Amino acid sequence: MTAVATVVPETAATGPRLGWLRDRGMGASILVAALSAAFGVILVEVTAYIGAVLQADPFIGDSGTLAFIVGLLSVLLTAVAMYVAAIVTANTFATIIAGRTRQIALMRLIGATARSQRAQVGRQGFIVGVLGAGIGLLAGLVLAAVGVQIGAQFLDNDPSGFSLAQPFIALPVIGVALTTWAAAWAGSRRVLSVTPLQALGGSVERTHDEVSGKAGRHIGSWILVIAGAVLLAAGVVIGLVSPLGVVVAFLGGILSFTGLVLGAVMFMPPVLRLVGRLFGSGATARLAAENALRYPERSSRMAIGVVMGVTLVTMFAVALESAKRLMMSQVTGEIPEEFFAPFDAFASIMMVLVAVSAVIAAVGLVNLLTIGVVQRRRELGLLRSIGLSNAQVRTMVLLEATHITVTATLTGLVLGVVYGWIAAQSLLGSVPTLPEFTPAGLVAPQIPWIPVVIIVVATAVLTLVAAATPTRLATRVAPVEALAAD
Repeated sequence: MTAVATVVPETAATGPRLGWLRDRGMGASILVAALSAAFGVILVEVTAYIGAVLQADPFIGDSGTLAFIVGLLSVLLTAVAMYVAAIVTANTFATIIAGRTRQIALMRLIGATARSQRAQVGRQGFIVGVLGAGIGLLAGLVLAAVGVQIGAQFLDNDPSGFSLAQPFIALPVIGVALTTWAAAWAGSRRVLSVTPLQALGGSVERTHDEVSGKAGRHIGSWILVIAGAVLLAAGVVIGLVSPLGVVVAFLGGILSFTGLVLGAVMFMPPVLRLVGRLFGSGATARLAAENALRYPERSSRMAIGVVMGVTLVTMFAVALESAKRLMMSQVTGEIPEEFFAPFDAFASIMMVLVAVSAVIAAVGLVNLLTIGVVQRRRELGLLRSIGLSNAQVRTMVLLEATHITVTATLTGLVLGVVYGWIAAQSLLGSVPTLPEFTPAGLVAPQIPWIPVVIIVVATAVLTLVAAATPTRLATRVAPVEALAAD
């Protein structure tokens, strides 16, 4: 009976048939992997090119400090992009698995084991990762070649003989393939809890009561959040005497945010409930708000990706603005605009690079919202059969997307300001300041309003884009056909 696990043609991960790649969500997962790989390849190539340019400079060619800093930023940003991609991929596969509950249960009913089903999902994740990494490698090399040609036209010290065949481009490519496989494996853990009896029902997502009734699953999240908070506080204290405090704070940020991601189903519903009250008391608005709370796992998976993107962009913006304000306070007299031109240019480049991670998160939201609507065909058909018009169904789906993106944006802005201030404080708290060269001490957080406005506008656009396909799908199927769907 062990061979039963591979008899379903649409989901077989081995052999010549790869029809499962056409399933909802798989294309977006490949896109996420491709974006991450291309981003990493471009960073590696840009780092190598900048290092070659610096070595060709007659004045600073002997100094490797700037090249080292650029290389370090390249590694950190690539790691951040892979981290975001892994979370988005894990959430996507978790949502896909939730939609396959009945199919998996049927396989269990005829003899397949949970482990064989999960291994099958893992193979699918590996194939998605390899395809995305390969596409990203090609796209990254093409864009890097174009960038090198453009640089040659504008740089006086263009390095001769620079080659795009950098050995380190293999690291982000291999890393993306492996993290996508690991994310699929992590997202498929629910397979182990699917029972053969569920083949008789249509259970897809766990309800609020089912999730809240398992307090033990949140212990790991609380441990990470508390440990991260302790390290963040330690980084601030150490930063008062040494810039190395930023290293401790960086570790604290990773731990605390990972805890928030893993415990999103616990932390996000209260915020969703609070924001839902702003939508009014109309029937459609109440339905949209209740849908976000009825299945907290699905809503939390959709929201947490946007939270990551907004947090990253806000964090870098606040940290850079706080550093700039500290520098301005040390300059007496009128400051010429060109004084901060290099700093502003660097800040702009950093924001663009970090925004790539936000784009990855946005793709995840569009993907998950679309999958969610497809999996709710029966529910949407029932609503239409009891009298809701197409316009009301479209409004409900749009309000759900708005509910999630507004909640995620507000949460990300708050977290971004906190993390950004801690980063600036732990790095700059010990910097000598004029006139007596005493340590800077406590650094006031500075919020750059232009990036905040851009984030809010981008979120509004994301809401419309994310809801476009789902609203069309929600009204495309006739009520009778939707009610008869498996």
